Amino acid sequence: MSKLNLRYVQSFGGYHYFRRRGWPRISLPGVVGSAEFMEAYQQALAAAPVAIGASKRSKPGSVSAAIAEYYGSQAFRSLTGGTPASRRAILEKFRDKHGHLPLASVPKEFVHALLDTMLPHEAKNWLTAFRHFARWALERKLMRNDPTLSVHVKRPKSDGFHTWAEQEIAQFEARWSIGSKPRLALALGLFTAQRRGDVVRIGRQHIRDGVLTVRQAKTGASLAIPLHPDLAAIIAATPVGHLTLLVTQTGKSYGANDFSEMFRWWCDAAGLPQRCVFHGLRKGGMHATRRRRMYGA
Repeated sequence: MSKLNLRYVQSFGGYHYFRRRGWPRISLPGVVGSAEFMEAYQQALAAAPVAIGASKRSKPGSVSAAIAEYYGSQAFRSLTGGTPASRRAILEKFRDKHGHLPLASVPKEFVHALLDTMLPHEAKNWLTAFRHFARWALERKLMRNDPTLSVHVKRPKSDGFHTWAEQEIAQFEARWSIGSKPRLALALGLFTAQRRGDVVRIGRQHIRDGVLTVRQAKTGASLAIPLHPDLAAIIAATPVGHLTLLVTQTGKSYGANDFSEMFRWWCDAAGLPQRCVFHGLRKGGMHATRRRRMYGA
């Protein structure tokens, strides 16, 4: 950390924070020096800080003050993967508009009215983020009642990501041959159907007797995935030199956002549209036609 000369950065138990004396503490995601970390650090450094309790938005007992305290709580710090960054983005947007409101008595009608202004996916994500915050606030006795209790939103019909078509998969494969890192990344996405944050952690040590064992960062679930012969062949044909299968040019592990940017570049080089993203491979890999080709079903 010292080599990067990062001012105002504090680290405790593997968690990192941007902290100016007298100002609210800001949680910094990712590994120190990663693109995700540095982006959040630069934003915190460039932002005009608001002293704790000095403004109307940060008045004690306000929504804003409670959210600032929540970021430093064990409840928030225990979130894993990309969840802290996405939850923070949702809560900061809410805080900008409603941070001045008193938190203790937020009515359920207010939550319903707010959800009615959102699209299904946005409403689902907001409710999940705010419900976690509200339950923490209840435990801290910052709220009298949980305004999200028994509040539900319609389950979105899909997760919003485009499912790769057969011709799009073939187009990527035509551009990136077996033995290349992009082809290995595609195969891992298709044949394991795991999230990007789990795929970038897969290594040879996780493969034994034809079975790939993955512990999902988001759910904590441990999965035993039979290693498909095509995936095994691609792994064997790809020069890696590390236990982890997908690493940067310098041999370091990818952060989830870094990997997404790299995969976007590979897709662009293959002439694929912006709708083709790594997450869409999770569904593409389970596509009926793909399954017939993969398993002969």
